[in-house]
Amino acid sequence: MKLGEFTETQIIALAQEAYEKGDAGFEIVGKNCALIIIDMQDEFVKPHWTPFWVPEATRQIPRIKTLIIYCREKDIPVIFTASAYTHFRLDRPSTGDLMPNRYPELGIGDPSIFRDGHIVDDLSPLPQEVVIYKPSYGAFYDTPLESILRNLEKDTIIICGTLTNYCCGMTARQGYERGFKVVLGSNVTSTNDPAMHEAELKVLRAGFARVLTVEEIMRAMDDRQI
Repeated sequence: MKLGEFTETQIIALAQEAYEKGDAGFEIVGKNCALIIIDMQDEFVKPHWTPFWVPEATRQIPRIKTLIIYCREKDIPVIFTASAYTHFRLDRPSTGDLMPNRYPELGIGDPSIFRDGHIVDDLSPLPQEVVIYKPSYGAFYDTPLESILRNLEKDTIIICGTLTNYCCGMTARQGYERGFKVVLGSNVTSTNDPAMHEAELKVLRAGFARVLTVEEIMRAMDDRQI
């Protein structure tokens, strides 16, 4: 069609196609990748401990572990992130505690949570693997992640973990804005509302990342014979 000839119906159909079936036009080359495990820490994964528990994240531990083992065997760097107590909490957005997703109505001020950033035991980092303690949702915000990836000479990030529509999605957007190719695992990311998980996947698929299952990600790298 020519410019000036697009109907409202056609515009909506184009957007819907991108949200549902879009596939970013880049290959996943293992030697260019780093795996980023977002916030698979006790506060989100340990059952029943906090109101921030994401049950689906707990159920996804075996699948995420499979991806971690795969990447380690292929010499793909594995980088972990966690929310923790840093710099007397002066390094984070000052309005964070005012947000409804902190559940202020519960009156939870226990200093033991979000203090140590302990990665769940089943996914423990190896001694030589980087753990980034981040002050906000996205893993690039006010952290050394970009410098680490540049020094590793990696241009592609594979994202898994929790929560899809907060820390995972924000990291995907920040990576995209910094020129990285972003891959997001659709069945190794999770959130506290399944409807929001699917909605976020649609947005990321259309504008920020290749959205694939963990099986598709590993198969794509195998096909490249890394």
